[in-house]
Amino acid sequence: MKVLFFAVLIVSGFGIAFAEKGTFVDTIQFIQYLDESTAIEEVKKKNLDIYYSRIPAELISDTDTSDLKIFYTTGGSFSILVNPAQGDEFNPFYYQKARFALNYLVDRKLIVDELMSGYGVVMTSNYGPFDPDFLNIVSELEKFHFRYNPELANSMISEAMEEAGAQKIDNKWYYDNKQVTVTFFIRNDDPVRKSIGEVISSELEKAGFAVKKDFGDLNKAYVLVYGSDPADLKWSLYTEGYAGRSAFVKYDPLGLAQMYATWYSNMPGFNNPQYWNYKNEKLDELTQKIYSSNYTSYGERAELIRQATVLGVNESVRIFLAAKIDPFVVNEQVDGVINDFGGGIQTRFTPINSRANDDTLKIGVKQIYQGAWNPVRGLADAYSKNIWDVLYDPGMFKNPYSGQNFAVRQDWNVETAGPTEKLDVPDDAIFWDPTQQKWIFAEDKKATSKITYDLLWSNWHHGQKMDMNDVLYSVYFTQEWGSAQTQNDKTFDPEYTPTASQSAKTLIAVRPIDDDTIEVYVDYWHFDETEIADWGGVWVTMPWEPMAAMEKAVIDGKASFSRTDSQAKSLNWLSLIIPRDAQLVSQYLKEFSESGYVPPPLERFGNTAQYYDSRYSSTISWIEQKNHAVISNGPFYLDSYSPEARTITVRAFDDESYPFSAGHWSKFEQVSLPQITSIDVPDKIMRGQEITIPITAEHSTDLYYFVNDASGAEITSGIIPVQDGSAEILLDSDITNTMMIGGHDIKVYAISDSVFRPDIYLTSFSAVDKIDETYTETIIESKKPEAQNNYGIISIILGAIIVGVILYIRKSRKSRTNR
Repeated sequence: MKVLFFAVLIVSGFGIAFAEKGTFVDTIQFIQYLDESTAIEEVKKKNLDIYYSRIPAELISDTDTSDLKIFYTTGGSFSILVNPAQGDEFNPFYYQKARFALNYLVDRKLIVDELMSGYGVVMTSNYGPFDPDFLNIVSELEKFHFRYNPELANSMISEAMEEAGAQKIDNKWYYDNKQVTVTFFIRNDDPVRKSIGEVISSELEKAGFAVKKDFGDLNKAYVLVYGSDPADLKWSLYTEGYAGRSAFVKYDPLGLAQMYATWYSNMPGFNNPQYWNYKNEKLDELTQKIYSSNYTSYGERAELIRQATVLGVNESVRIFLAAKIDPFVVNEQVDGVINDFGGGIQTRFTPINSRANDDTLKIGVKQIYQGAWNPVRGLADAYSKNIWDVLYDPGMFKNPYSGQNFAVRQDWNVETAGPTEKLDVPDDAIFWDPTQQKWIFAEDKKATSKITYDLLWSNWHHGQKMDMNDVLYSVYFTQEWGSAQTQNDKTFDPEYTPTASQSAKTLIAVRPIDDDTIEVYVDYWHFDETEIADWGGVWVTMPWEPMAAMEKAVIDGKASFSRTDSQAKSLNWLSLIIPRDAQLVSQYLKEFSESGYVPPPLERFGNTAQYYDSRYSSTISWIEQKNHAVISNGPFYLDSYSPEARTITVRAFDDESYPFSAGHWSKFEQVSLPQITSIDVPDKIMRGQEITIPITAEHSTDLYYFVNDASGAEITSGIIPVQDGSAEILLDSDITNTMMIGGHDIKVYAISDSVFRPDIYLTSFSAVDKIDETYTETIIESKKPEAQNNYGIISIILGAIIVGVILYIRKSRKSRTNR
């Protein structure tokens, strides 16, 4: 019988000096301000330091901003969620052709130019021009030729409706002698989304549908849209909006799954077993391959992304409209704001790194509480996530400008056999077997990759030291709750399990080496080894004992981890910030303590009774003192939540075990962005004649270029390196000879290996058979404002944005009108 060599895993002190406080401020108050005009005035008066919600364009234009810092963030989007269910009533959007027609019925350019006042860019898929993968799919998106074309839309709708047996009488659609009505749930807590809903409603009415408009906020959407059976047809369309990710991601594994695939539990039906659910097996297959890195090269990954994007756009269950460029305001006396390309100024680094004249930082938020706070399938809304992000330290994080992984509390070393070979797994490595309900030795097992992690422990917020038991419980939880559902399976959640299963099935075994080192064996490969390290990461953000209490409460049927499960079972959506649920956790911990309970995944590791009692009592005391059960390991801890005052207060974790000093993340305050400084494109190009287009660029390593005809069809494209700040696009005679007489577009993207935010130039030229003798070439200069704050790429001029990263910059008035 083997004996586990890591029998006792209680961590002792490191013997090194750590910083006592990792932040510049002692306290942060998150305060609800629903009205943006009130919020901006409070920032001007210095009653607020930062406002964590976008400021409408008209407010920026009408406000004296001389005493404000304005940051522009990207990563958010507007979209329409379409209900494709077949119910008792006739649903026109059950038919793919009718859904797809909406892409031509909606005027995306109007939305960007008018409703968003230019603070955005047209978006037709999950990937917008701010995403690193955009260049992999832009040519495919252009093939759709999405333009506002109501005639084409009506033709497609008519074809779908007539095939379904509907009739158009007096320009109105009828089915079984009843007028076809669509219910449009429109967010009225966001003026842009309200306007989008009104405009699209008008277009739908022109197309012959009766439109029932239903207005509400996110709380109502949770019930009506995300919480009802799609087959009940309580909604037909919904004006969705997504905030940016909490961090910029170089190789996004989940975006396509989240927006298009059924397994991620974010499509109509949301994997609620009692509801009608949208299904698309091909999208599931493609996105699961992307998520689990089931490819052998960058090129194969790019092809999977192209296929999934095209299929998702064709299905048109979620239709993207615009990528947002959101202005945020900051008190002029606040320094240290970091503007992540994905998370914007709401990145976790901003509150940690901000410096003010006061020890208290006051951050205004649009909503103080929506959704639920739990680390399994809560913390899903942007409002709670922005606060949670400063309460925990991740093991790894993404560089805010390149999206590259770097170590925070989890250093690593990767060994991999590559995409087609295998490594031997040591016989004394272990894995959790959900069937036998115990840890099993990994005899005769093999894995694709091995990652050795050195873990940088500290104390949890309740004073207990982090240790390997926290990690082992987390590994158990993933493998137990990520296993396939069996009959009467109580460790299954319709939202969490499908996602966790993708990780669980690749996790072969773990092997603790010492108090703070562990080997992880996975069937996972990526051409970037840092992605392998990220996939196998075992860092934890909550102690094992509240996790065990939450798990027991869910198994006993007293609460649910996810919104979907809570609605299906009519239970509370477990939220650790709510006193009622915190007391539920405390009640279980008291029972554990009184009975000497040891969770099954920790039974074999030789911990003392004193250890368990200390863990239980510390969490119980924390809940009694704080009236919540949110415990983590970050630079701030949650001090209080006051619904009456609409305030959440967090305080600096002033503990000698915390490893980072104030200012540790100040290196991210500045960034050098790629910039096209000049480009020489003639107004006219003679067919059959070779032409060279010289370009100068700063902070750039390569240029991507696309030449399209007036219909959007690609003529040529390519990638050229930038050397000593210069590059040339060569259009040889064979290429120019294929051009039809008339207008053409050329798009040039300047990119950098270290900063994944392209500068984009777009202009037009004419292909002709003869150039007038009086014609002379002109140089079109790239003109941009001086660097502003740490982002430095956006300026407002008469309500129109000039942004180095959007497709409409530096175009002539004529070409803007033609687009």
